[in-house]
Amino acid sequence: MSDYPYVEGGYTLYSNELCPYAQRALRALNTANVPYKVESIDLKNKPSWYHLVNPQLKVPALRTPDGTILIESLVVAEFVADQFPEAKLLSTDAVERAQLRLFIELFSSRYIPFIYRTLMTADKDEQEKHKQALLDGLKEANKELERQWSRPSGKNGPFWYGEWGYAEIALSSFIGLLVPLAHYRGFSVPQTDEFAAFHRWHQAIEEAPEFTKVKPTDQAVNEAYKKFVADA
Repeated sequence: MSDYPYVEGGYTLYSNELCPYAQRALRALNTANVPYKVESIDLKNKPSWYHLVNPQLKVPALRTPDGTILIESLVVAEFVADQFPEAKLLSTDAVERAQLRLFIELFSSRYIPFIYRTLMTADKDEQEKHKQALLDGLKEANKELERQWSRPSGKNGPFWYGEWGYAEIALSSFIGLLVPLAHYRGFSVPQTDEFAAFHRWHQAIEEAPEFTKVKPTDQAVNEAYKKFVADA
């Protein structure tokens, strides 16, 4: 028996409900219908044993039935997709997988950083610069969604593969961060044609049971993200 809590012969997820990265892992496990136990980690007061699970002290971490511990949210999500192929979270086609990875990379580089940068600066001009960069990234994402939905694998939407899948597992938590961005910075995505596909995707995500099952309240998210806000 190790000196930290886990389920013998099962999956244990070390998580925090307000962490968007941990939510990726939760949604991957839920979508694949994998039984697991959650060990909730207080990120402000981490358990003394948590370094035995993840020396980086971050969440999520997943302990597999054989005792292997996986860290980093996309690593965990892809492991679940590969370990449980019957869930069909990822395409088996190499080109389709590459197209999906490019879409996730687009969000990772052109969207997610600018959410945090907009929150973390008190300078109004800097805020506007980051908001515009975020919108530019969403325009590119909108184009990619349009391209994907025109492909056979896109099935005309409203999700990347037509139905809820890996793209939404990887990115829906960060779409949810539009909530504190609206609350603290008055940001919204314009209801114009250049964002139409994004709005369709966003609405489908918000209505998906796989999203809402692990979605914190808006109030909880706003309170959690207050620490990032320069002038809060």
